[in-house]
Amino acid sequence: MKVALFIPCFIDAFFPDVGKATLELLERLGCEVIFPLDQTCCGQPMGNSGCESDAAAAENLFVENFSGYEYIVAPGGSCVHHVRDKFTAIPQTADVKAVRANTYELVEFLHDVLQVKDFPWAEFPHKVGLHNSCGTLRGLRTASMSEINEPYFSKPMTLLKQVKDIEFVTPSRPDECCGFGGTFCVGEEPISARMGYDKVRDHRQAGADYIVSADSSCLMHQKGCSDRMQLGLKFIHIAQILNGARS
Repeated sequence: MKVALFIPCFIDAFFPDVGKATLELLERLGCEVIFPLDQTCCGQPMGNSGCESDAAAAENLFVENFSGYEYIVAPGGSCVHHVRDKFTAIPQTADVKAVRANTYELVEFLHDVLQVKDFPWAEFPHKVGLHNSCGTLRGLRTASMSEINEPYFSKPMTLLKQVKDIEFVTPSRPDECCGFGGTFCVGEEPISARMGYDKVRDHRQAGADYIVSADSSCLMHQKGCSDRMQLGLKFIHIAQILNGARS
């Protein structure tokens, strides 16, 4: 299976190991991975800030880079949510619609498309708290929402349960936003920080050693909060665990 890999600019700049783990994981699972070298931002920051028209150049370039691929995979749910559901600064041509429909967040690609049932190389002997970002939870619907009366499901948890020796703990408010919210953490810093403090404290009280998520931006925000509170929590992207990281 041929896959075009999209690495969000946030991961490229601050968390390159997440991008490498995603590439290695996809190749372990038998995918032929193509990385278009001219790729850059998908336009999400402008769209989230209310400047939708300013995202047009970034969206056009994204389509130029990823047209023609049946599967476009990214280890960042908020970017995928933007491409699939908010990619509207440019005319909706057939190519644009195809790119939007063919873009997948890594967890849903592994769960829904590849239907991976086993990660024999993966072992993570730690207590882990799962953080579902708002974009993946409520935008991409990779897990059930606790505020809705619906049957429980969790695609990231289904994948993580295939990892040897991993132990899960659950915070008292598992679906609560961590406060990052893109530019929200800049424009509403005190509220954002308090939400982050509440989130990491909840995970710590549940007994987590690590917080795992499919969104590095949420992890970065929570790490800053945890470090300021001296909670000693560690943070890791789900791609790294599934690819075999031990710590």
